Amino acid sequence: MKFLCALCFLCGLLVPAFSLDRTAFTFTKYDLNVRIEPDQQRLAVRGKITLRNDSNVPQKNLSLQVSSSLDWRSISVAGKLVDFVSQPYTSDIDHTGALSEAVVSLRHEVLPKATIELEIGYEGVILLDTTRLTRIGMPNDTAKNTDWDQIGKSFSAVRGIGYVAWYPVATQAANLSQENSVPATIGQWRLREAQADMRVDFCLWQRDGSSLTALMNDESTQENAEKIAGEPDTTGCRQHVFAPLGQTAPLFVIGGYETLVHTAVTISHLPEHKSAAENYAAASNNVLPFITRWFGPPRRSARLAELPDSAAAPYENGGMLLTPLTNVDIKLAEIAAVHQLTHAVFPSPRLWIYEGLAHFAQAIYREQQSDRETALHFMGDHLAALVEAEKALAAEHGAVTSEQSLMNTGIEELYRSKAMYVWWMLRDMVGEPALKQALAAYRPDRDTEPFYLQHLIEAQSKRDLAWFFDDWVYHDLGLPDFRIDSVYPSQTAQGSYMVTVTVENLGGAGAAVPVTLRSFGHEETGRLEVRGRSKNSIRIIAQSPASEVVVNDGSVPESDSSNNTFTVQKQ
Repeated sequence: MKFLCALCFLCGLLVPAFSLDRTAFTFTKYDLNVRIEPDQQRLAVRGKITLRNDSNVPQKNLSLQVSSSLDWRSISVAGKLVDFVSQPYTSDIDHTGALSEAVVSLRHEVLPKATIELEIGYEGVILLDTTRLTRIGMPNDTAKNTDWDQIGKSFSAVRGIGYVAWYPVATQAANLSQENSVPATIGQWRLREAQADMRVDFCLWQRDGSSLTALMNDESTQENAEKIAGEPDTTGCRQHVFAPLGQTAPLFVIGGYETLVHTAVTISHLPEHKSAAENYAAASNNVLPFITRWFGPPRRSARLAELPDSAAAPYENGGMLLTPLTNVDIKLAEIAAVHQLTHAVFPSPRLWIYEGLAHFAQAIYREQQSDRETALHFMGDHLAALVEAEKALAAEHGAVTSEQSLMNTGIEELYRSKAMYVWWMLRDMVGEPALKQALAAYRPDRDTEPFYLQHLIEAQSKRDLAWFFDDWVYHDLGLPDFRIDSVYPSQTAQGSYMVTVTVENLGGAGAAVPVTLRSFGHEETGRLEVRGRSKNSIRIIAQSPASEVVVNDGSVPESDSSNNTFTVQKQ
């Protein structure tokens, strides 16, 4: 009888897992005490979290997820332990390829829009783990350069959701083998939790007498680097605040750093790489005038922390760049610094503005370094991934969707690459002075409704941009697909040639696209607005017969650019 009672009890806990709504609750507050023991590669967390029921029905169960290398120790409400089942949950939002999920059974239902506070405890080790990458076929050495997160004796670097779930989250499963599954899941989580507050008492416990610097990517302590004295069995704690989280995915990094402070950037570097740090600081100073002309003076210093593995892939979040510092190329460092400083100068609660503008700034800096063609080539490096992302979305949602519009998307290829193209097209359409004036008027705390930025740009340019924002920002209509429908040349009384070019857009999104007429070493270019699934014509004057007409110079992202050129037959 006792066995049957125990079995019934366990079954009662497991049943909710099969009907569990993992996205019912939104995390609104974290208050965590995080203890790191580098010599044991160990992390232990105790604290409180507050969740709000954002579903339409009362909830009796909830999900809490951390990395599968961590174990849940306790969960309580109002000082009383609650029942929970800890189970593995396969998901590639963590480098181990799985999560340790606590399915919690509450004593009382949480009504819609009501909140609940839980006291939690979990702990475990964070080791280098490439499981999620190697199981989809990535070579182990390459995987180590991407998933380099770990707690180590002399160096630790641990990123947040998408790499290591070291703080509690709750998401549906994501799979790297599915096109947009992982970035979309991570992006949607960040959008949902953007208004959450996180307070972390970060404590470093050392037994080996080493002296380490601990950093996090919060803004409230951005200028502070905590040096822990090298006494055995000592702890050092510092409070870090993310209020709100916004676009930041909290991370921490611990190493034997020295600090180099320059006008635009604060660099935490290994002692043997001081000269490389100075080169990066010089690159940041080189681009600062450009950033200031476009976006104004920095509101905060950009931060860089060195990764000791020279092959490790760089990562940037919350104004902090983690990157190797060996063999710094000044030109490449300038491009990286442009991205960092744009974030430091131009915060925004919207991912497509925050990230897209930083990528756009890199493109226009490449144009300043060289020319427009070089900048378009830089943007073109992002195009193939963008086209594939749009194809996957079309297959999943159909031709038109607002679910993954730039306003709502969590897919990197959209809020980074597509948004970069949107900013470039806006500059081409309204002109650089009007765009700069609109950016100068932007206030992130006032960006509370979708049309805010559109109205700022319209006010400066005196143009109606509703159609453009509808096609590119508020909805996802895919990408344009331009082709030359016809070319009709006619000679004028003055001996020049009037060439009428009709362009068809086979795609869903409209754009103002350049049309170029080539004739015997000369080029004439006009700009033509062609809406989705429609045609439009432009007349261009040339001094000699046209030999070729080209639509699009690469400034508008297309699903197919193989049909952009039209050869004019000799008459």
